[in-house]
Amino acid sequence: MKDKQKKIRSSLSTQAFSEFYAEHDYIIKEGLIALLICAVGDLVAGVILGKMTFFLEAFPGLLVVIPGAIGMRGNIFGSFASRLSTNLHIGLISPRFEFSEDLNYNIYSSFVLTLVLSIFLGIVGKLFCVLLHYPSMPLIDFILICTIAGIISNLIMLPITMFVSFKSFEHGWDPDNITSPIIAAFGDLFTLPAIIASIFILSALNFNFIVKDIVLAVILIAVIVGFIYCYRLSYETKTILKQSTPILLLCSFLGGSAGGILNSSVETLLTNPSLLTLIPLFSGECGSLISILGARLSSGLHSGLVEPLSRPEGEALHNFGICYILAILIFPFIGILAELSSIMFGTVGVGFDKIIPISTFSGLILVTIMVILVYYISTLSYNNNLDPDNIVIPISTSITDSISSLILISISLLILGALI
Repeated sequence: MKDKQKKIRSSLSTQAFSEFYAEHDYIIKEGLIALLICAVGDLVAGVILGKMTFFLEAFPGLLVVIPGAIGMRGNIFGSFASRLSTNLHIGLISPRFEFSEDLNYNIYSSFVLTLVLSIFLGIVGKLFCVLLHYPSMPLIDFILICTIAGIISNLIMLPITMFVSFKSFEHGWDPDNITSPIIAAFGDLFTLPAIIASIFILSALNFNFIVKDIVLAVILIAVIVGFIYCYRLSYETKTILKQSTPILLLCSFLGGSAGGILNSSVETLLTNPSLLTLIPLFSGECGSLISILGARLSSGLHSGLVEPLSRPEGEALHNFGICYILAILIFPFIGILAELSSIMFGTVGVGFDKIIPISTFSGLILVTIMVILVYYISTLSYNNNLDPDNIVIPISTSITDSISSLILISISLLILGALI
């Protein structure tokens, strides 16, 4: 046992690449498969976003909340999946569709968090538009679009998250390598259609302002009552809400900032639809890749394979290496996907010679920043008696969303020779 543990924790620099790959090939293969599946969902989301120019023009400020809405699904259900993964690993939850107290508590908490964060995201979206002097729709429209879209997504994402977590565990796959990217892909896939559906519902309510006010009042009362009920329901739900709510509020703010960055370059994006298509692909793959790292570090801290040291060593460095290998494989691929989609749908592309380096360089820069941040977020939360499952994925993916937008836009403008 000691020899095995010593091998696991040995320094990455002492191993040849072939030996490193041989030791971790199953993790890389599982992660790559999950990221490729995620890329399909992100591509569909990117194509939808590329075709949403009418909605972006008809509902000014909508682009500000889109990154936050997409990120929120990944944050809430990525954390849900991470908690399920940890509970499956340590035997608290059975990998069958049998409702238990632990599973029910996680379901209630995730639903309430979605509603709370949706309202907050709508407020943040309007706030950014006002502060940055962007044209925008009324506050009530921001809140209703975000909340209705959140409810629609929630009804879809809860069963999908449980199904993916349970089935991956049943088939002998590590949920840490599988669930977060796949859940993020489904979140990306359903968020934009849910936003479009919520816009149509909002349009149906526009015949009378009193109806909109009543609907908003009912939603606010339901969210407040639901939050109080869930907070008092059990120690576990109280812990999840207490630890997750402030973190997710911060994440929504970061998501809004990402949307603000995109909105500042909206003219460039609207005239280069392939870049608009690349945004969900790039953001989704970055978030999924960092979620894999976060989930693995979280499980490693719980199980003792990763030590919460001031400098990363052993298994933590191995996880960094896995992250870089996956990044080198996936980022050129999504650049190719974005340009191919432009060709297939007859929209304006920037060319393979530009979009591949844009995607690749942006991805490697972001991964270099995020592996360090994720490690210290994980160890700091663990050392302060906070559950990394509730902390790491939401914070890291939200920071990723903000940084990814900034890096992608900056590298795109640099390579294209344009200025904001």
